[in-house]
Amino acid sequence: MSTTNLAGKTAIVTGAGSGLGRAEALALAEAGANVVVNDIGAAADTVVAEIRALGPGAVAVKGDVGDWSLSDQMVAAAVDTFGSLDVVVNNAGVLRDTMIFNLTEKDWDDVIRVHLKGHASLSRAAAAHWRAASKAAGGPIYGRLINTSSEAFLFGSAGQPNYSAAKAGITALTLSASQGLSRYGVTANVICPRARTSMTAHVFAEDSRQDQLDILAPERIGTFVSYLASPASADVNGQVFVVYGDMVGLMDSPKVEQKFSAANGTFSVEELDAQLSPYFTGRSQWQSYAAYSVAELDTTGIQNIAN
Repeated sequence: MSTTNLAGKTAIVTGAGSGLGRAEALALAEAGANVVVNDIGAAADTVVAEIRALGPGAVAVKGDVGDWSLSDQMVAAAVDTFGSLDVVVNNAGVLRDTMIFNLTEKDWDDVIRVHLKGHASLSRAAAAHWRAASKAAGGPIYGRLINTSSEAFLFGSAGQPNYSAAKAGITALTLSASQGLSRYGVTANVICPRARTSMTAHVFAEDSRQDQLDILAPERIGTFVSYLASPASADVNGQVFVVYGDMVGLMDSPKVEQKFSAANGTFSVEELDAQLSPYFTGRSQWQSYAAYSVAELDTTGIQNIAN
């Protein structure tokens, strides 16, 4: 059996009623996985039917991922219906784009609740299940946690202070999970996808090429998620990937650029000024903690029309 085959395994995909989540759910099903399809409306039933037509089983669990108790329902649906939980793909999200000076409390709360709380809730529920399963088995079991961040966290998108913060939090959450769950046989990784969906329809220009799959098609992301969900990815853990078009970019960890040390063990403001100010004088606005170099990966030829 191929190490990318998911036959007999069960996945949960949130926000799977359309767009990226639907593409991910279908890709997992095409690899053989049963799928618990989460979304807030009837679209979840449509995707369930699509998955069943492919052969694997599927069941819908409808509701808002910001509801903490919903995660336990999704895990129970996987185990009770299909006998196991092997893969979790946290995808559900919303946008409330605004500049920080216009940011309202509701804009902040909505995005943090759905993205960061939603990821944390299902990650916690799945982790509790996997830990218990590992203890019952007396050793490592199979588990794949795939969380969805964004290039917005890498750049610090100016019009998305809430979204950028949520995605940064998701990345940190996943890194923590990768360390805390590895002893049980579970891997946890982050994808920063770029895809043409209803949520991003206003962002990207059309792909004028007609002889190939849209360079920003969500199915391209689904393929990578299927790989991360598979046995083949057993050694991939605690990683951050930028994924779109024809490429997968593996992000490196942040590096220390420069260390400043107090001559006598304790800084004064004057000494900080003497050491730091000349170092930053004339520095480009693009040379900051934000990973602007990620933009150099883009060879799609598709214009970002939101900027």
